[in-house]
Amino acid sequence: MDPREGIIETCRRREAQVLRAVAGVVPVPPVLTEDGDGETMGQPLMVTGFVGGVTKPSDSGAGPSGLKARFGESLGAALTSQFIGYLAAIHAVDYRAAGLDDFAVPRPETTDAALWQVNYWTRVRALEETDSLPLLTLAETWLYDHLPVCEQPVLLHGDYRVGNFLFDEERQEITALLDWELTHIGDFHEDLAYSFEPLFGHRDADGVFHVGSMFTTEHLISRYEALTGRTVNPATLHWYRVLTSYKLIAMNHCSSIIAARDGTNHQNALLAFLASCTAGMSDTLCELLSGEMA
Repeated sequence: MDPREGIIETCRRREAQVLRAVAGVVPVPPVLTEDGDGETMGQPLMVTGFVGGVTKPSDSGAGPSGLKARFGESLGAALTSQFIGYLAAIHAVDYRAAGLDDFAVPRPETTDAALWQVNYWTRVRALEETDSLPLLTLAETWLYDHLPVCEQPVLLHGDYRVGNFLFDEERQEITALLDWELTHIGDFHEDLAYSFEPLFGHRDADGVFHVGSMFTTEHLISRYEALTGRTVNPATLHWYRVLTSYKLIAMNHCSSIIAARDGTNHQNALLAFLASCTAGMSDTLCELLSGEMA
């Protein structure tokens, strides 16, 4: 059931629609019931069936979120193949025939997909920013000035990263993809860029970044291109990396603080803590805007 406020405000009806649409395509929890209007208990809700699995290896020191979890060579290789394969499968779903009645569809060969995302997160920032962050104003201007064209929109997960899937450690198998709240239809580069966020991975001793602590960005791109037949545009990918940093700061510095301050969420302490992530995200955004981060 939805709290009154949180790090994001999303729609349970949309989430239920997409879970039903991708069931059988990728592993997801079964939807048992949903109430998008909150008529049953006063707040929107969705109930899913139980799926076994964990978000991090048993020998990992990471928290339950799975962020910064380290995977052994064998487990990491097995999950890498599934992680990339399932992303390609999501993007291959025919959203027109999937019953996604509550989803807006950006026009192909236009900047709609990019523009709608900047508009949305700019609105979030305008409503919930508690103190001015000039860096976000700079990023917002840059994003509007460099909107990329989306040739053919696809169904996106919206929060595709380590920690948002369950896996069976013994079988080395992903059992469920979770957290579809941010799902929408847009540019495939957006899901790729989101997984590149430094918060969701680590750098090895040689300074090479590993997505989800499992594989390099180059490996993700090459495997994705091989599986989908698409070509990743470096400029478009960079634009969506800037968007990722921009919206994560909007979530953590703006929405989280408001919910924690007003006491409208059962995880007030966690939401207040998440605001501290803004510093690292701001460093990433500065590096992306200055061209220092490849």
